[in-house]
Amino acid sequence: MVKLLIGLAISYGLALAGGFALQRRLLYLIDPVHVLPSEAGLPVVTELTIMAPDGAQVIAWYSKAQPGQRTLLYFHGNGGSLADRRPRFERFMGEGWGVLMMTYRGYGGSSGMPTETDNVADAIRAFDRLVSLGVRPDEIVLYGESLGTGVANQVALDRRPAGLILDAPFTSIPDVAKRRFWYVPVRLIMRDRYETKAIIGRIGVPLLIIHGTQDETVPIEMGRRLAQLAHEPKTLVELPNAGHSNLFSEGNDGLGAMRNFIIGLP
Repeated sequence: MVKLLIGLAISYGLALAGGFALQRRLLYLIDPVHVLPSEAGLPVVTELTIMAPDGAQVIAWYSKAQPGQRTLLYFHGNGGSLADRRPRFERFMGEGWGVLMMTYRGYGGSSGMPTETDNVADAIRAFDRLVSLGVRPDEIVLYGESLGTGVANQVALDRRPAGLILDAPFTSIPDVAKRRFWYVPVRLIMRDRYETKAIIGRIGVPLLIIHGTQDETVPIEMGRRLAQLAHEPKTLVELPNAGHSNLFSEGNDGLGAMRNFIIGLP
């Protein structure tokens, strides 16, 4: 029995060590393929490169706003590519909004490997790049999708955008991981944490949270919790027919919620 317990303890320890070493590969589901906007069916969209001080190059797609319209600075989720988000790009452009959609390191032709620290720093550089292109900070609306909500929140703390939209936000990455890996002390070993619940109460810009009640990846309870912690002005829109990534599909009016929010911004 003692030998069995020792063997189980060793196996568990090895599994924890492996999980610790591979955690970023589990968190960031990187699609490295570089696709140009024109190849994705977006010929009017421009590809930009955001340079980091350490030499990393981060790819972003940009479409200028129509006169008098806001510009979305969009941070995507942990999987897929910019090309996968073409339908969203088209919807947003159809509203007249500008869009700058940034990849993370390692994704879509960008160099390096992603970390929370680098993702946030690159996102702040993307904000500043928009300003250098003539877009005023009070014309920029931050948009975070899933993992990107943890990035957008931190940019909102560092810069002063017109507003912040969180699409299927989580309270923290360890909170999400604990639901799946309940047998692992994820709160102790996770390096990239994106602790949204700890900072959302410090954000001082108008906030919109959009969350599907059928979301099995990030439960609606997390979106509700963040709405409780946030300061006014804030709006929580729950979509009863939506899961994690279909807030804009037929029967889910995520776009209408965005439109109302953006129109109402000062």
